[in-house]
Amino acid sequence: MTSDLENNENKNANKGNMWDMERKLDQPMDEEAGKLKNMHRENKFSTLLVIRLAYQSLGVVYGDLGTSPLYVFYNTFPHGVDDPEDVIGALSLIIYSLTLVPLLKYVFIVLRANDNGQGGTLALYSLLCRHANIKSIPNQHHTDEELTTYSRTKIQEKSFAAKTQRWLEGPLIKSALLILVLVGTCMVIGDGILTPAISVLSAAGGIRVNKPEIDNGVVVIIAVVILVGLFSVQHYGTDKVGWLFAPIVLVWLLLIGGIGIYNIWRFGGRVLRAFSPLYVYRYMRNGKKESWLSLGGILLSITGTEALFADLANYPVSSVQIAFTLLVFPCLLLAYSGQAAYLVNNLHQSQDVFYCSIPDKIYWPVFVIATIAAIVASQATITATFSIIKQALAHGCFPRVKVVHTSKKFLGQIYIPDINWLLMVLCIAVTTGFKNQSQIGNAYGTAVVLVMLVTTLLMILVMILVWHCHWILVIVFTALSLIVECTYFSAVIFKVDQGGWAPLAIAGVFLIIMYVWHYGTLKRYEFELHSKVSMAWILGLGPSLGLVRVPGTGLVYTELASGVPHIFSHFITNLPAIHSVVVFVCVKYLPVYTVPEDERFLVKRIGPKNFHIFRCVARYGYKDLHKKDDKFEKKLFHNLFMFVRLESMMEDCSDSEYSLCEPQTEESNNNGNTNSVSNGDVTISSVDSIVPARSPPHVNVTFQSSSPGTEVDEYEFLNNSREAGVVHILGNTIVVASRDSRFYKKIAVDYIYAFLRKMCRENSVIFNIPHESLLNVGQVFYV
Repeated sequence: MTSDLENNENKNANKGNMWDMERKLDQPMDEEAGKLKNMHRENKFSTLLVIRLAYQSLGVVYGDLGTSPLYVFYNTFPHGVDDPEDVIGALSLIIYSLTLVPLLKYVFIVLRANDNGQGGTLALYSLLCRHANIKSIPNQHHTDEELTTYSRTKIQEKSFAAKTQRWLEGPLIKSALLILVLVGTCMVIGDGILTPAISVLSAAGGIRVNKPEIDNGVVVIIAVVILVGLFSVQHYGTDKVGWLFAPIVLVWLLLIGGIGIYNIWRFGGRVLRAFSPLYVYRYMRNGKKESWLSLGGILLSITGTEALFADLANYPVSSVQIAFTLLVFPCLLLAYSGQAAYLVNNLHQSQDVFYCSIPDKIYWPVFVIATIAAIVASQATITATFSIIKQALAHGCFPRVKVVHTSKKFLGQIYIPDINWLLMVLCIAVTTGFKNQSQIGNAYGTAVVLVMLVTTLLMILVMILVWHCHWILVIVFTALSLIVECTYFSAVIFKVDQGGWAPLAIAGVFLIIMYVWHYGTLKRYEFELHSKVSMAWILGLGPSLGLVRVPGTGLVYTELASGVPHIFSHFITNLPAIHSVVVFVCVKYLPVYTVPEDERFLVKRIGPKNFHIFRCVARYGYKDLHKKDDKFEKKLFHNLFMFVRLESMMEDCSDSEYSLCEPQTEESNNNGNTNSVSNGDVTISSVDSIVPARSPPHVNVTFQSSSPGTEVDEYEFLNNSREAGVVHILGNTIVVASRDSRFYKKIAVDYIYAFLRKMCRENSVIFNIPHESLLNVGQVFYV
């Protein structure tokens, strides 16, 4: 009895020592993880830095919105205007549209829904994916929630948010939400085509005001030349010339604001009555069809608002808010008021009101700056299009295309060659096909209002699930947003035959491509998930796996983060030999903007030690680029070797004076003999399950191992296997529609999806795998 009590006391003392050591190891990392998680929530910017970033945001965020005065009144009154009161009424609508949509809705509400500094339709979708199980490809694991960038809020079980969450997780609603997000994404791509067309064409059109003898065809040719030049230099990126964007937009805004003040002083302040909402009521009360249809032109005053959110990038919300409220908003109000003052006294010049209202002495300098500002606005929209397509790639909703980083300093600056040339061709087609601003304006307005409607619907879900807002606030936001946007939508819908069909056609084609690709990707994942091999079958083959184990390392790429993929069983049943070390590599994207380097890899062992089978899960966010990791293979082996060392430390713990073994979790208790520890960016686990990765600081601990040669032997074995050669084994699953499928399914799978797979990049190219080290294993799956 006495010896038992002494043993218990010794155990308790060891537990106390172990707890003290773990507390010393974990405490600093928990504090650092907390700092990383809240890095975008803390007010870590000084006042001077916020103002400096507000200045820099002008060139990236406000280029599109700032160039709207070039074409708003032309598209509002394309056939001229007869009554000065109509001009004041239209100005009143512009003032309150700018106040309600960009200022109140976006700058002060929607921008707060950014995903750790990232904006746009798919960023909102990623935010929702972290708060509800709505991700259509269910490749997430509970350990992914431990990432420092995986921020989410808790939902009370009986709350309205919980009911909304369960409603969203229904299969039909989940699919409908995905289609809604894809529609919004396609409309943003449409913006990337229409913004350069209307901005550059409107700016170039100013040459005819001062030189009336120039034909409209010449203006179109000038616009096309500018567009070709703009798209041809995209591969250089904006890193080298981006510093010019902010001063250009600043000078542009100050110029149009100053010209507005000059015109109000010159032609009288009668138009300032438009600040009274009474004139909105009078304008709409007329009952004229022209008044209602003119809303399509007034809508263009808030174009660029969605780009404002999509181009948020890494600018703090406070900087964007300061830039808009103190500079952009006042300058736009002055510009529109000045144009209205000129138009009231010159009713016959509605088509060229912007250039006609410029004083003669500064006409050509303003023309040059207007053209440059239009190019900057186009550049911002093109960049936003590249960004949103990169996000769609990460969600499995877009065919694999080449993505190039154009800057070593800024992660978000990317270039997609295939999309760039496609945008250029479509943009030139729109410019030469329509030839006048009115039809392009109708197309542009349709795309803009549909993106706004999608954002509103997603914001309702964010307010409920993420912010847990009171239902009254949700109703007020929904009512105000839908009243404004549905009113504009009802106006642009009547202009479908006057150019509004263009964005609908473009979005329709992209929607079919994106949805079919996502459907094929989902079916391939489901095939791998349902046909994976049981561990019992692997263990039954023995350490040799029933084959000859030849020196070398085989990296088997799979989309599964757990389980043995079917491709492996297909491989070992058709070939007589297998490598001495096998590593299942899963590269997956999570609904977060980025995954820190030290949390990217999860490594674990599958089966007993003498099987030499491992798994490595590499996790990326939608802003990360896999090919940026030029030393991906080197990092993988570094983490694998670290795994072996730490696992050996775990085994030595039992005979050491101090133990680093963590107490068994609920998962380990269920498995019986699971122990896990993590160090750096590696996770240790003796069974096929994932344990969160944490990075404790370096400590000096001396171990007294009972088996000193174990770690060295396996480390040398792995190193020798790597030096013997590395072979990358890729699965090539071909999806084919079954014979009894409906005709539309056969068209989608056998023709559209098959064509997209042939045209897009192979996985071997994306993973940067040398051709001589590649082994493809083909499979056919019928859906």
